[in-house]
Formats: sequence, C-alpha cells, structure tokens
Amino acid sequence: MTAKIIDGKIYSARVREKAGKQVAILKSKYGLTPGLAVVLVGEDPASQVYVRNKGKATAEAGMKSEEIRLDVSATEAEVLEVVHRLNADPTIHGILVQLPLPKQVNETAVLDAIDPMKDVDGFHVINTGRQAVGLPAMVPCTPLGCLIMLKDTLGDLSGLNAVVVGRSNIVGKPMASLLLAENCTVTIAHSRTRDLPAVCRGADILVAAVGRPNMIRGDWIKPGATVIDVGINRIPKEDGKTRLIGDVCFNEAVEVAAAITPVPGGVGLMTVACLLANTVTAACRQAGIEEPEV
Repeated sequence: MTAKIIDGKIYSARVREKAGKQVAILKSKYGLTPGLAVVLVGEDPASQVYVRNKGKATAEAGMKSEEIRLDVSATEAEVLEVVHRLNADPTIHGILVQLPLPKQVNETAVLDAIDPMKDVDGFHVINTGRQAVGLPAMVPCTPLGCLIMLKDTLGDLSGLNAVVVGRSNIVGKPMASLLLAENCTVTIAHSRTRDLPAVCRGADILVAAVGRPNMIRGDWIKPGATVIDVGINRIPKEDGKTRLIGDVCFNEAVEVAAAITPVPGGVGLMTVACLLANTVTAACRQAGIEEPEV
C-alpha cells in the first residue's frame, strides 16, 4: 500500500480562494474590508518568514494588512499598549501576536489582553472555553486546517478512533476538541503515555503534534489509517544547510497509511489559509452579519 498524499497546496488554495471571494462580497455589499494586524516582537528569522507570508496572503485576499514590529527589548507594557490600540481600532478585525515572545514579555498576559472577538489565533481562554463546550468560537488555525483536510479525505468522521499525540494548547487540546465534536472517539497521548506505539496503532486517525523529528514510526501506524503530521522540525543536512521534516517518519508511514500529509507541503500551508478564514469570520461577527456563501 502506498498512501494518498493529502496535498496542503490544493487545500490551502481552496480556503484562500473562498476567503478572497467572501472579502469581495463584504466590500461590495456592506462596505466592509476585513483587517488583520500582526505584531512581531524581535527578529527571530522563522517568525519573520511567517509574518511576511501572512502579510502577503492577507493582501492577496483583498484584506487590510497591518504589521507592527517592536524591538526585541520591548517591555510587556509596550506590547500590551499595541494590543490595546488594536482592540480599539474598528478597521482591525483580527489580531495576531507572533509567538514566541522575548522572555521579558509574559505570553499569557499578552494573549489574554486580545479582544476575544479579534483573537483570530483562537488562543484566548474565552475562545478555548467556548470551543470546549460546543459554543461558537474562534478556532486555532492549525487544528482547523487539519479538520478541513480530514473531513474532505474521509467524509463523516463519526465513530472513528482518533489519537492526538501532543497536548499543547495550540494544537493538541483544540484538535482533540474538534475531533470530539465530530463524534470521534478521542485519545490524547503524550510523553507520559504508557506504550505509546500501541496507543497509536489503535488510531483510524493519527494526528502527530509533538515537535520531535521522525518520532512516529511506520510500525506505530494502523494499516489504512489517515495520518496528519503537524510537526515542522528543521534538521541539518550534510552540506551544512537544513531541511524540514515532520514528527512522522514519512518514508515508513507512506507504506502503511491510507492517506498522509507531507512535511513540508501539508498542514503548514493550511495554517495561513485558515488565518484568512478566521479573519473573515471575525469581521462578520463584529459587524453582526452572516458570512457570505460562495
């Protein structure tokens, strides 16, 4: 068996195209231009790439894009001042503070300061709580992207055994909540899980989000399972450069699974696309209008 490749380029293009069409309708019908502000503190190279990609995608979708850069020495008060200004700006519907933040800035304090209605990352405790109990909420972009790909690949997820390896607030926990809402039987596994390979072998859906390169081996995977690899790990090559690999040993898994996301070219592309979708959702909710059907 050779697994079907779940191509993030195809899925992200669909989500971005839909967002662009919705933005065009919002502009023409309501005079509403969704606005996204991204706050970057410091000069982390990976963060700079992410922020640049987000700004480009936002502009391509016809949205207002604002980028605020602060020096790595910025204080927590200075970061909070920017967040409060954006909260009060009616032209900004989504606020994203790029993580990680410098050590002198409390990430929890900053994320909690974002207006939950503008929290397009879905990290605010109000949004996580609402999602957990099944109320409308802003959903973290990466789990949302994973769910879109899973539902398109498998259709109805009801009754499937899903194992999420990783318990972070950014991916693992919200991913499990989304799968539970789709009527999956969900297990959250982690570093303390006893006999992790055996737990993984019981999964019809296996989501790997641990940040450990090639941790999930081919013989951990149930034949015919669908594998979503959220991991993005940069490892050195012989020529001194680096390359990206996932948490799943792709060459082994592709021979066992029925479908799998590659790294790169899988989940990562969906994260930015779903950020656009969340910004459209946030703009419509703040304006008290329904999202346009396209």
